Amino acid sequence: MEPFQKIATLENIFEGQMMEQILRDQQIPHEIRTYHDEVYGNLYEMNKGWGTILAPVSYKEQILELLSELRKQSSIEEAGFSE
Repeated sequence: MEPFQKIATLENIFEGQMMEQILRDQQIPHEIRTYHDEVYGNLYEMNKGWGTILAPVSYKEQILELLSELRKQSSIEEAGFSE
C-alpha cells in the first residue's frame, strides 16, 4: 500500500465530516487529522485550517475533485440562505 501524504486542508468541522463520509462511500483510503489541540485550543486551526486529508498520492486528483464539488455545493447552499 502507498504511504499517506497530505492531500488537502479542510476549512472546518463540517467539511471534515462530509469528506469523511464521501471518502468512505467511495472506498478511498484516507485519514483525516484535525489541528485542534486541547492545550492551545483553536490557535492552530485559525492559522492552518481545521484539519487535513491524508491519503495515497494516487488518489489526490479524485479527492481534490470531490472536495471542490463539496465546496461548490456549500457555497450554493449558503447563497440560498442569504436571500
